[in-house]
Amino acid sequence: MGNCARQGLDLGGDEEIVEWVGAQLTPGCSAVVAVDAPLRVRNESGGRACEFELGRDWRRYHAGPYYANRKNLATDGSVRGELLVAALQDQYGFVEAAPIVAQPGGRFVCEVFPHPAHVSLFGLDRILKYKVKRTRNYEAYWAEYARYQALLAGLCEADPPLRGAEAILNRPATGLRGRRLKELEDTLDAITCAYIAAYLWRHGPGGACVYGTVEDGHIVVPRLPPVAS
Repeated sequence: MGNCARQGLDLGGDEEIVEWVGAQLTPGCSAVVAVDAPLRVRNESGGRACEFELGRDWRRYHAGPYYANRKNLATDGSVRGELLVAALQDQYGFVEAAPIVAQPGGRFVCEVFPHPAHVSLFGLDRILKYKVKRTRNYEAYWAEYARYQALLAGLCEADPPLRGAEAILNRPATGLRGRRLKELEDTLDAITCAYIAAYLWRHGPGGACVYGTVEDGHIVVPRLPPVAS
């Protein structure tokens, strides 16, 4: 999904998303799609096992997830993430997988979560506080968005390097409010998800923490490789 993030596209519906993914594929090519949304939700209420497991490890960083269940996510009996996976599978041969094998042949889709990924990728003690809440002022939001952009820009020297997002990462957040600020949030999170996909592709299972299972719902978080001595 990296090209989508770089181009600043706003793809609202699943049909648009699936069509856009298809337009990036060439015959026989491999791909990884990382989605910041529940892809499999079997429980009618409460939370999924993957969310409890992730919260246990990441709550100290304020990176615990929201709980997903069919009661709060299903529309007409269907969960959007499940429909998206089904469409990608039917039309382009994607398979839901966790973890992702390093540089495999095939097309894979996995569920990710930006907050713990930020902690891992950027070496943070706490998550980035860029989500709009009533207890903070816009100056604080704008400063945190600038920090978010700078941290993403720092991935240009990472393994793998982040490329092609310079225009968005250099776009000032100061002065943005309402819908325009939310658009920046969504775009930066999309870049994060695209980078997670590339990271998982590059490093494979050794670079990932997997919570839950594909069958009952999973979340994949990048884990930095140990520093060589």
